[in-house]
Amino acid sequence: MSERTEDSSAAVSEVGRASNYLAVLDRPLDMTHPNSEPSPSAPGWPHCGHGTTLEDPVGCRGIHVPGHTACLAHLADADRDAYLAGLTPGADVDHRGTSFTTSLLDALLDAVSLRFGIARFDWATFEGDARFERATFKDSAWFERATFKGVARFLSVTFKSDSRFNSATFNGDAHFNNATFNGDARFNSAAFNARAAFGSATFKSVTQFMLATFEYFAGFGEVTFNGEASFVSATFKGYASFVAATFGRHARFVSATFIGHAGFELATVQGDAWFRLAVFERAASLGPLVCAGRVVLSGAVFGGPVTLSFAARRLECRRTRWSSTAELRLRYATVDFAQAVFEYPLTIAAEAETFVLPDGQSVEEHALAGAHEATVRLASLRGLDAAHLVLADIDLSGCLFTGTVHLDQLRLEGTCSFDSVPPGTRLRRWRPLRFTQRRTLSEEHHWRASQPTAVRGWNVGVFGAGHVGPAQLAPVYRALRKAFEDGKNEPGAADFYYGEMEMRRHDRIGTTRTERGLLHGYWLLSGYGLRASRALGWLAAAMLVTILLLMGFGLPQDSPKQEATGTVPPGGGKVTFEIDRADPQNPTGNRFTGERFEKALNVTLNSVVFRSSGQDLTTTGTHIEMVSRLTEPILLGLAVLAVRNRVKR
Repeated sequence: MSERTEDSSAAVSEVGRASNYLAVLDRPLDMTHPNSEPSPSAPGWPHCGHGTTLEDPVGCRGIHVPGHTACLAHLADADRDAYLAGLTPGADVDHRGTSFTTSLLDALLDAVSLRFGIARFDWATFEGDARFERATFKDSAWFERATFKGVARFLSVTFKSDSRFNSATFNGDAHFNNATFNGDARFNSAAFNARAAFGSATFKSVTQFMLATFEYFAGFGEVTFNGEASFVSATFKGYASFVAATFGRHARFVSATFIGHAGFELATVQGDAWFRLAVFERAASLGPLVCAGRVVLSGAVFGGPVTLSFAARRLECRRTRWSSTAELRLRYATVDFAQAVFEYPLTIAAEAETFVLPDGQSVEEHALAGAHEATVRLASLRGLDAAHLVLADIDLSGCLFTGTVHLDQLRLEGTCSFDSVPPGTRLRRWRPLRFTQRRTLSEEHHWRASQPTAVRGWNVGVFGAGHVGPAQLAPVYRALRKAFEDGKNEPGAADFYYGEMEMRRHDRIGTTRTERGLLHGYWLLSGYGLRASRALGWLAAAMLVTILLLMGFGLPQDSPKQEATGTVPPGGGKVTFEIDRADPQNPTGNRFTGERFEKALNVTLNSVVFRSSGQDLTTTGTHIEMVSRLTEPILLGLAVLAVRNRVKR
């Protein structure tokens, strides 16, 4: 299985793993099973039991200090002093379930000189400020289900091994600025009830905030995540700042909820950025964000007006829901917009230059080094309502359109390019073939390439095109023609009219044989009234045939002479003359002379404009002229129509 397939499967299953995570936390906890935790009612370690009551028969859950039967908080002063005096820098400590005042914690920190080995503070309660500034945890640090009632200060702390804050509760501000996490850092299901600041922290391994809750500000500005960062099902109720954050691998925000603003300005993701099923309730902007892989917004929901600015190789918005106006400013990306849902204007636009922040700072795109030009390509619009969609400067050469609703209301701004037919002359069964140059759909490429008589040049590798034929493509061409006409782009509309007629001519399902025959003739004579050269070529050929036929059979041998016959009635008087005209005689001898050519040309030219030349013709010549006066003006009209369709605005 490829790495990308594994990543997709992992993202889909992460939501389920996150929702089942609390079940893992209910296993008994001891030093040999560091991932297990005690039951809330009966800890799995020998506990102090101080302050038991009828309502709380367990009492203090603090673990016994070695050699004593009380926890550190309830140990006699002399015994506590002796215990602290026996600690050395880098010593292992185990104070699960213990309640710490600020002074007691400071005494412990002084005893180990801010250097811990294995540190166990699971279920511990920190009544005041927890000042761990500049501390070093040489081995595993456990704060699972710990409660910080005051400010939690982990400024510039170094965690050299794994650190666990799963289900921890931070009632005061939590400061992890400039902290370094060399091992896995897990904050799954943690609750940050005040501000959480991780500014400039470094996470060198896996980082997890699955199911974490941030009630107020969540600051991850300029944080470096060298490993995979997972915020699956996390909830950000305040401002979530990831400004200038660096994700060395994948960034997973699957099913995350952003109630406040989400800031990802200048953020860089070296892998994929997953926002699948995420909810943005009031996000005004997201980005500019640079992603070396994919930005996945499939199934995400945007509740308010939003502007998304991404420089990424691919953007997936399958079944994404937009509840207000939206603008997507993109670079490099191939966009899959299939089955997206929106009822307000939505714009997808290509950004020609690098993104610039309001302060004038340009966004670096080193993560996309080696990528092709910053062209934005649309891969699919299938299954969506395009009534409010605006595309600006987008490459549509590989886009799938069949199944799109209200495609005729699609607005195309700037330079939106489509695919074209194979250039040059091709051979089909030893017969030269040249396709008329025009805009085409990628699905037509796929259909033509799959035909038994297909020639080279049609692209068969159209991903996801499926079994689409002329019957499905004709209405798509018709709708896009209407969209171009509404945009006053008649030449563009002409290309899609040509495509529509081509699909109708090849459609053996919805087009009758008679209609296909008429369309074939229309195509053959003038390219559906769009190819002036073809109509003029047929007109020239028809005129030449008419001239040759008139010279051979239509012009008489000589111009007939008039004769007068007089009858004198008996008795003299008035004379009456009857003038008769001899019938034109069929020519004999040499029929193809210069004089006869001039006469035939005059008759033919007059026929083109529906005029009679007045030339004496034989009976056969009269029939030839009648046919010429019917067909040649039609060919001239088709040529004029084709020119008009190409220059009309």
